[in-house]
Amino acid sequence: MEFLRKYLDKIKPNFEPGGKLQMFNSVFDGFETFLFVPNKTSKKGVHIHDAIDSKRTMSIVVIALLPCLLFGMYNTGFQHYLAIGQNPGFWETFLYGMLAVLPIVVVSYVVGLGIEFIVAQIKGHEIQEGFLVSGILIPLIVPVDTPLWMIALATAFSVIFAKEVFGGTGYNIWNVALIARAFLFFAYPSKMSGETVFVRTDSTFGLGGGQVVDTFSGATPLGQIGSSSVPVEVTNTMGEALSYWDMFLGLIPGSIGETSTLCILIGAIILLVTGIGNWRTMLSVFVGGVATVLMFNAIGTTSAMQVSVGEQILLGGFAFGAVFMATDPVTSPRTQTGKYIFGFLIGFFAICVRVLNPGYPEGMMLAILFMNSFAPLIDHYVVEANISRRLKRATVKGGNNE
Repeated sequence: MEFLRKYLDKIKPNFEPGGKLQMFNSVFDGFETFLFVPNKTSKKGVHIHDAIDSKRTMSIVVIALLPCLLFGMYNTGFQHYLAIGQNPGFWETFLYGMLAVLPIVVVSYVVGLGIEFIVAQIKGHEIQEGFLVSGILIPLIVPVDTPLWMIALATAFSVIFAKEVFGGTGYNIWNVALIARAFLFFAYPSKMSGETVFVRTDSTFGLGGGQVVDTFSGATPLGQIGSSSVPVEVTNTMGEALSYWDMFLGLIPGSIGETSTLCILIGAIILLVTGIGNWRTMLSVFVGGVATVLMFNAIGTTSAMQVSVGEQILLGGFAFGAVFMATDPVTSPRTQTGKYIFGFLIGFFAICVRVLNPGYPEGMMLAILFMNSFAPLIDHYVVEANISRRLKRATVKGGNNE
C-alpha cells in the first residue's frame, strides 16, 4: 500500500485550498480517509479519541453483512432455478443471483453516495461515512424483483429526508435503510408483497431462461402464515414442507439478505467479537420476541397465535433486524438499561404486528422504526431514574450523619 500512499501524497496538493481541483477537496478527503486512517490531531480543546474511527467501524459492519449478501445472491439463483425446474450447479446458480442482485447494490450506492458527495461539496465539509452501511443494507431488505428506479427513488428519499435534513450522519432519528424500505412498502405495496416479487422468474442478462413449473409458488413462509385462517404448514417454492433446518439455512423465498439465520449468526459473531454490535440490544430483542410468542401461544385463538417460537424467530426479517437494524448506535438508546428496554419492546411489537395484523405478516420494520422514535425518551427516563436513586441515597446518608 506504500505506493498508493505516495501517489495520494503526490496529487493531494491539487485538492487543497489554492489547488487546481480544490472544489473536489471533500471527495478526495473521503477516498483518502477510506483507504488510510487519518493522522490528524486536535489543535485545541480536550478530546477523547477511540482506537477505531467511524470509517473502520462501518467497514466491519459491511464485512459482517457480506455472508448475508453472498448467500442472498446464491439463494436468488436457487429460487429461480427451482421455480423453472432446473439444477444447473453451484456456480451458474450463484452467477444468476449475482447478476440479479449486483445492479440493486450498485444503484443503492451510486444514488446514496452521490447525494452525500453533493451535500459535502455544498456544505464544504468532509464526506460522511454513514452510507457505507446503509448502501448495503437497502439491497438486503428488499425483494429481488424490486425495479431499480424504485430502489433509486427510495434511496434518495431516505438519504435526503431521513438523514441530511437532520444534519447528516449521527443526527438521524430513524434508521436510514428502514426508511427506504418503509417508503417502498407504502408507496409501492404491490412490489413489496405477494407471490411475484420474492422469486425472480425471468432470465437475467440472458441467463436462466425457462418456463415456471406448474407447482411454483413465490409466497414467502410468513406470507403463507398471514394469508391462512387455519394453522398452516409452511412450504418452499415447490410446495414441499419446510423443516427448522431449512428455515435456519435460508433456502426459502424472502428479501435478498434476510432468509439465512446462519449467515446472520455469523455476522452477529463478527459484530460482537469486534465490539461493534451491542449484545444487550440483540439479546433483549430475542427475549422480547420469544416472550410475546409464548404469550400468544398460550392464548391460541387464531392460527397466527399458534405459530411456534422457532418459526417466528427463523422466518422473515426478525433475526436480521435484531442483529443489524436494532443495534444501530445512532438510532438506539445510549444507556445500557435503555438498550434492554428498547430491544425488548422491538421484539414485543414485531410479534404483535405479525400476529394481530393479518394484512401485514412482517412487523420488524415497523417495530424498529417505532422504537427509534422513542429511543431518546427511554434514555431520558433511565437517566432521570438514575439521578433520583442517587439523590435518595445521598439524602439517607445525610440523615444518618445528622
